[in-house]
Amino acid sequence: MVRLFSVFSLRNLLVLSVALNVSLILRVLYEKESRVISGLSLDNSREALRTDSMPSEAHATEREHLSMPSSSSSSSSVDSNGRDRVINLDHGDPTMYERYWQQTGDKSTILIPGWQSMSYFSDAGSLCWFLEPEFAKEIIRLHKIVGNAVTEDRYIVVGTGSTQLYQAVLYALSPLDAVEPLSVVSASPYYSSYPLITDCLKSGLYKWAGDAQSFNKEGPYIELVTSPNNPDGYVRQSVVNKSGGILVHDLAYYWPQYSPIAAAADHDIMLFTVSKSTGHAGMRVGWALVKDEEVAKKMVKYVELNTIGVSKDSQLRAAKVLQVVTDGCKYPTSEEGSLFDFAAHLMEERWKLLRAAVRQSGLFTLPEFPPGSCRFLNISFAPRPAFAWLKCEAPIEDCEAFLRSNNILTRSGIHFGVGPQYVRISMLDRDENYDVFVDRLSTIHLRQSMQGR
Repeated sequence: MVRLFSVFSLRNLLVLSVALNVSLILRVLYEKESRVISGLSLDNSREALRTDSMPSEAHATEREHLSMPSSSSSSSSVDSNGRDRVINLDHGDPTMYERYWQQTGDKSTILIPGWQSMSYFSDAGSLCWFLEPEFAKEIIRLHKIVGNAVTEDRYIVVGTGSTQLYQAVLYALSPLDAVEPLSVVSASPYYSSYPLITDCLKSGLYKWAGDAQSFNKEGPYIELVTSPNNPDGYVRQSVVNKSGGILVHDLAYYWPQYSPIAAAADHDIMLFTVSKSTGHAGMRVGWALVKDEEVAKKMVKYVELNTIGVSKDSQLRAAKVLQVVTDGCKYPTSEEGSLFDFAAHLMEERWKLLRAAVRQSGLFTLPEFPPGSCRFLNISFAPRPAFAWLKCEAPIEDCEAFLRSNNILTRSGIHFGVGPQYVRISMLDRDENYDVFVDRLSTIHLRQSMQGR
């Protein structure tokens, strides 16, 4: 009897132990699942709160119709949540165009099979043998519909952005048997990368010679004419009054969203880039329209020696993008209109907001531009450059440092051949960053900023 009770008790204990273990496991699983569900619910609530508290892009684009907000309205809410946030407007990264291209959907999408574009050659019989014929065709179509450049009797040379084309131009125009390097000049304020690119290889063929306005050296030279100018946005002409000079026109910003198209540019060498015309900086594709065949051949030779051509994939994608842009000009299908309509409207809004912020702060000044008639948009308007050339008034001596103390990163005027009281500010960033920038700029006060340094 005692033995039977002992066995019975052992079995009961065993069953009880198993039951307890199963119960414990089920409880752990239940609590874990509850925490996951609770966490998801909390994340969703936070996301909803964040979405509700942030203005939509549509609201942001409506703000140009209003005066600058007071410090007690949206400006203070942005400042309270983002005063420590660093806004980097040093580079001209054209991310403001993302919204337009998102709205176009799959129109600009292409499929490149694995077997396509495998050869070095795009058109072996062409002067620029690595130029994709489809890309060349779309370049001509776009220039014709916009009317900003003459393409007849021109050779098209493609490059990895206009930077490579600039280097190719210097190589093509420099005599190989010259006694000394060819002088390269541009009127200040000039594009900050010109001196760096010109002298980066310490070439014996050419060298940077500074401000074209003070250049007085005898002999041949190259003058770079950027129009509209980077950084100040003004329309430029050559300034060196000497014989023996060769002009190179950088027309990266001669598009109707930035400047009125008064006439088709007709110069010997004209440089363009996809990055500032359509916003696709990451493609790294630019093109040159060149009148002289020998110069074009030498430019092609430079690109061949430098990179053995230009990415076919980038050219094919660029061709599709340009096709969409041109077709959008001919047959606009969205409320935004063509790319140029969209960008022109957005640039106008941004310049209005910036000028209002500058007036409200009282510490800065901006260039004033006379209006001009645009043949493409059929309206008259003042230029709205891709960069703002901002000047800090006295007693501020270093504008870049002053804005940096307010967590706004810009590029100092010293990089453009002028003084530190100037800075260049990109106008092409995303809406949310630009909105924070103008709100913050409007509320900067000299005493407050100097105390914080």
